[in-house]
Amino acid sequence: MPGIHSTAVVETDAIGEGVTIGEFSIVRPGAVIGDGATIFPHSLIDAGVEIGAGTEIQYGCVIGRRPRATGTVKRKPTYSERLRIGAGCAIGAHVAIYYDVEIGDDTLVGDHASIRERTVIGNHCVVGRMNGIDQDVTVEDGAVIMYGSNIVAKTVIGKGVFIAAGAMLTNDNSIGASGVDPDSPGIRIENGARIGAGATFLPDVVIGRDAVVAAGSVVTRNVAAGTTVIGVPARLRS
Repeated sequence: MPGIHSTAVVETDAIGEGVTIGEFSIVRPGAVIGDGATIFPHSLIDAGVEIGAGTEIQYGCVIGRRPRATGTVKRKPTYSERLRIGAGCAIGAHVAIYYDVEIGDDTLVGDHASIRERTVIGNHCVVGRMNGIDQDVTVEDGAVIMYGSNIVAKTVIGKGVFIAAGAMLTNDNSIGASGVDPDSPGIRIENGARIGAGATFLPDVVIGRDAVVAAGSVVTRNVAAGTTVIGVPARLRS
């Protein structure tokens, strides 16, 4: 029998075998909770969310957050009320995952991370603590994004990419002077590239396959595959 605490609110019948739902958690109608999943206290699993077998949702998470714009934001949020987290995942405490996100199997999302709508994260990935993943982002299988990075909308992070702590990806050359442009391009980081701690990327650059960006570099233009760049602005290592 599922271990559902008496204070939990469970409004779905799709609860697998061996599921644990902790104190004051809420599971809305139409949610699907796979066998052996654990939902820690004070978390919300909203309507239609699918949680894979053996996945753990830590304390205070919101899984199925609806985006909302105010008058200061030009773009109107568009999304579908669907969300899937695969099997064997670990979702840290106080994580917010918006609707219209898909996360593959055996992926870890660290505490206080935020993942926006229309984002796809693959299998065996790591999204570290306090990462901000904007909308329309793709993170392919085996990629690792360490603590405190900013991943702007429309970014593509390839297979096996490693991004060290504090990477700052940007998509606005006017630094906010022209307002938010919904058509701003993202960054492309191709398979196997490695990004050092605290690197900064100006809009619309491409980091080639197996390239290396040294810690603290400021990348203002494309980096060729298999090369190493360093410095401010980043240049080929001599």
